[in-house]
Amino acid sequence: MDCPKILVVEDENVLAVDIRNSLEKLGYRVPEITDSGEAAIKKVAETHPNLVLMNICLTGNIDAVQAGDIIRNNFHVPVVYLIEYTAQNNSHENNLHEPFSYILKPFAEKDLKIAVEMALYKNKIEKKFSLEQQHLLTVINSMGSAVIVTDTSGCMQMMNPVAEKLTGWKQSELFGKEITQTLCLIDKDTGEEIDYIVKQVVKKGKVLTLPDNCTLITKAGNEISIGDNVAPIRDRNGDITGMVFTFQDISERKVQEARLLRNAFYDALTSLPNRVLFLDRLRQAFEHAKRRNNFHFAVLFLDLDGFKSINDRFGHGMGDDLLVAIAPRLSSCLRSGDTVARFGGDEFAVLLEDIKDVREATNIAQRIQNTLRVPFSLNGQEFTITASIGITLSSNRHNEPANMLRDADVAMYRAKQQGKANFTVFS
Repeated sequence: MDCPKILVVEDENVLAVDIRNSLEKLGYRVPEITDSGEAAIKKVAETHPNLVLMNICLTGNIDAVQAGDIIRNNFHVPVVYLIEYTAQNNSHENNLHEPFSYILKPFAEKDLKIAVEMALYKNKIEKKFSLEQQHLLTVINSMGSAVIVTDTSGCMQMMNPVAEKLTGWKQSELFGKEITQTLCLIDKDTGEEIDYIVKQVVKKGKVLTLPDNCTLITKAGNEISIGDNVAPIRDRNGDITGMVFTFQDISERKVQEARLLRNAFYDALTSLPNRVLFLDRLRQAFEHAKRRNNFHFAVLFLDLDGFKSINDRFGHGMGDDLLVAIAPRLSSCLRSGDTVARFGGDEFAVLLEDIKDVREATNIAQRIQNTLRVPFSLNGQEFTITASIGITLSSNRHNEPANMLRDADVAMYRAKQQGKANFTVFS
């Protein structure tokens, strides 16, 4: 800094002149001398000095300590107080907690230079730190993700506007409070609170990802699906000094994922499981049977009788409406753990799990036949539909789902050959 400008505030005129002479001899500029706290504040606003050297025993409406606080807080100019050696233990010193904030009178020129240089250097470092901190806050506040910073015990130190918006909490409401006691995070799958993650980050010292189904309970009690991570904050020595929560609202992404998942495993027309999901559940039944000797299951393969003629006579739109109407009737015939799927066209498959014998399967098949015989009323038309059903039971000869589906398909064609509207058990 070239030739720093210093404002001297001293009500003893002779001493003020001596101080100015000493400062100018040391290479500083002293364009102003004043004698009161009020005048000092005014001169700082007008001349913008680099430092204020002020007698701490000033009298007036505003004392030296009050004036110094105003100058530091409002104008960000460092203040060094001049204190009589004999008065250093008085009440004024209680206000001087920071190092290099005062110098004892009388003082030598070298002591004055040290005090001034240290105050200027300290102010320079503080300004640099303040600018870096402000830059960091600007970056954090500009992020599209919510950011919450805590200390090692989980007490909140700052949160950006996105975090305030998502959580419904203001930074002023949570500052200094333990985040897990005010900000509720739960695992949607288990319903348990996620209050362990802060301790784990401190203990493991690494970035931890929030659980897949992490849900934020806002101040208003709303639930928001969130995702991202919690990371440790380290100082230059590598010691953990706190944590930073970074998260964002992924509710829309969850909806899209659910939609994609549904498109992959469910029939778009009837909303029943499709062939892919049915085969997966059938494979699970095979695996279950390997672990339980008394676990039996059956597959029913259905083909609607005369459905092609309905499409040909009334159009595919009416045929689709009929398939949509048939789907809930098929579901109503099953138990809660069973599966009915549309394989495509007018073909359906049913998986019956944990059955005792073939009679349970034939009872379900008969129930399906009965419910389909009840006429369907669609767009002013009435339809009666039947189905040919093939049944196959799990056995040692079935080592994979494809074999079981093949046998059920064979049994279904036998049922059609025997006059349709009935069911046949594969033998």
